[in-house]
Amino acid sequence: MASTNDLKNGMVLKLDGGQLWSVVEFQHVKPGKGPAFVRTKLKNVLSGKVVDKTFNAGVKVETATIDKRDMQFSYMDGEYFVFMDMDTYDQLMVDRKSVGDAANFLIEGFTATVAQHEGEVLFVELPAAVELVIQETEPGVQGDRSTGGTKPATLETGHQINVPLFITTGEKIKVDTRTSDYLGRVNS
Repeated sequence: MASTNDLKNGMVLKLDGGQLWSVVEFQHVKPGKGPAFVRTKLKNVLSGKVVDKTFNAGVKVETATIDKRDMQFSYMDGEYFVFMDMDTYDQLMVDRKSVGDAANFLIEGFTATVAQHEGEVLFVELPAAVELVIQETEPGVQGDRSTGGTKPATLETGHQINVPLFITTGEKIKVDTRTSDYLGRVNS
């Protein structure tokens, strides 16, 4: 348990019958009349939904302990992604729903942050950018500007993104894991 006066960004609260909410931002408000209160913006850990919630100052709220560990992606086992804890070498099977969009950028050997609460995997988080090889893309046609100077390309993970016309098959590029945007070439 913690008081609303102790809130910090990133703290995870257990509200509304056990739902986990992460504090995105908070503000202590002391109006001229009436009691002080805390205005917060909370993000649901599982669904990603963001809501505004107001608490009276000093009210007790239940906190949740989230265990975040860096784990290495080992391989796919049917519909499950198998991660290995690099400290203990324990393996953890994570379903596709928990991995979410990170699945578009995972290749063997990548390190990801796996967040758990009471043994249940909540989400898998990748670095903001990863380096991947272009598996397949059409040759860029000079003068083709109808697509804004980009063309589709398939990454080694099978995920498709748009890249500039000068990118060729086999090149290593940097990709933003949050937006699937091309960020640049990687010089070997």
